[in-house]
Amino acid sequence: MGGVRQAGLGHLGWVEYRHEQARWSILRLMAISKRARTKGASPGAAPGAGAEPAGGSNGTPAVAPDPGAASAASRGSRMKAGSAPQRRRERRRSVTGAWPVELVRAAHPRQALLTAAGLGVAAALSGRSLREVGLVVATVLVGQAILGWHNDLVDRARDLRHDTPGKPVAQGRLDPGTAWFSLICGVLLVVPLSIANGVTAGSAYLIALVVGLLANVVLRRGWLSWLPWAASYALFPAFLSYGGWGGDATGNPPEISITVLAALLGVGAHFLRALPGLVADHEDGWRSLPLRVALRTGATKLLVISLTWTVLVLAGLLVTGSLVGLSQ
Repeated sequence: MGGVRQAGLGHLGWVEYRHEQARWSILRLMAISKRARTKGASPGAAPGAGAEPAGGSNGTPAVAPDPGAASAASRGSRMKAGSAPQRRRERRRSVTGAWPVELVRAAHPRQALLTAAGLGVAAALSGRSLREVGLVVATVLVGQAILGWHNDLVDRARDLRHDTPGKPVAQGRLDPGTAWFSLICGVLLVVPLSIANGVTAGSAYLIALVVGLLANVVLRRGWLSWLPWAASYALFPAFLSYGGWGGDATGNPPEISITVLAALLGVGAHFLRALPGLVADHEDGWRSLPLRVALRTGATKLLVISLTWTVLVLAGLLVTGSLVGLSQ
């Protein structure tokens, strides 16, 4: 009987031992789970604050967060952050590609501004009033814009074939109808502007403009390509010397020396303008005077010669104008 009791007590001790082991295993698992929840909480939150237990309120297991959803959200935030500069670039591109901007580009704005500024300075040096100088500048700007639009329209197929940069009409960024409409509006504007300088002066400028338009279609392929440039520039002194304010303005004829120097300046301007297109001219079989000279001297020497020629002629105009004046 005592043996049986000892055996029963021994079995009971073994059961209590196993129960104690199971209890400590459960406690260890609970500690590990609590540490895991504490690590998953936000850094600014207190450990265990607002943390859900391993199971839901109804005892169901908690669902772990989806790493894919987190990465998608992160990508979305990065896309939103980078979309603002992209939108600004697209807005800037849409503004620079708007038809008014392309219309200005097709007008050859640099040449127009240089020509208008040069004649404006010449008018100011000749003693013209400020409003007369402004009228001269406005007239020349409109006339040069007409020449630029006409040139881009005439050379549309050629510019497309050679992929000439800065040609909105050929590159399809400016509709040819828009360029033609602007050209016609420019003609309707330049006529009264020219006559406002005086009938004789306005007629001189309009003749120079017609010569420039003809230069876009004739003579430019051969060795006489310089002739329209010399003729149109030779009319500029008459435009200034006969000019004034109002259609009744009259003046005096220009000095012959000034007219000759202006014609020589036109030749220099022709050479400088022809330099960027010499390769295309050669490929098309043209034989303009600048191309003929470039084939003998090279483009670099031709650039130096053209710049030297232009600077010397400008200096001659300044010296002659200071000595004899613009008008006779």
